Amino acid sequence: MKVSSSAREAILAAAKRTAQARGYGGLNFRDLADEVGIKAASIYHHFPSKADLGAAVARRYWEDTAAQLEAMLAETADPVRCLRRYPEVFRKALENDNRMCLCSFMSAEIEDLPAAVKTEVQTFADVNVAWLSKLLVAAGLVSSRKSEQRARAIFAAIAGAQLIARSRCDISLYDTTIDNYRAAGLLPA
Repeated sequence: MKVSSSAREAILAAAKRTAQARGYGGLNFRDLADEVGIKAASIYHHFPSKADLGAAVARRYWEDTAAQLEAMLAETADPVRCLRRYPEVFRKALENDNRMCLCSFMSAEIEDLPAAVKTEVQTFADVNVAWLSKLLVAAGLVSSRKSEQRARAIFAAIAGAQLIARSRCDISLYDTTIDNYRAAGLLPA
């Protein structure tokens, strides 16, 4: 593979898979180069440092997630239905070899992350909370004054359900936990 935008995309895809399985600490240029089929030095052409790579992969992750959330809203203008479907976004990572949400995994490493990576990881949470908050208000489930607090609770609960399910290698545990959140009223039933 020549060093091009397609190489950059392949590096980002490999880094995403790695970070979802092993976090930021698991990113290794040599391993990524082997997976992509290029020389490790070629990665430095696109990403001069591990911090640059980590920030780029986290940025791409939140951008892709934001696009996915907006596409979900475009498919169905019903905010309650979108809120019901929100856990599917996180379930997909578990379906992919028991991986985690990349930014949730990196959040657990926050003390060890370079500033640029921290910013992108925090943006992921902000994007999710803003989307949830907007839909909670549109659905009439909470006032705009309380929407951010409820949105943060939902985001944290979904990420926590994913973590518990991953720790047991049991996606049904995720589904059961989400059902319990619905029964408790955190998520629309």
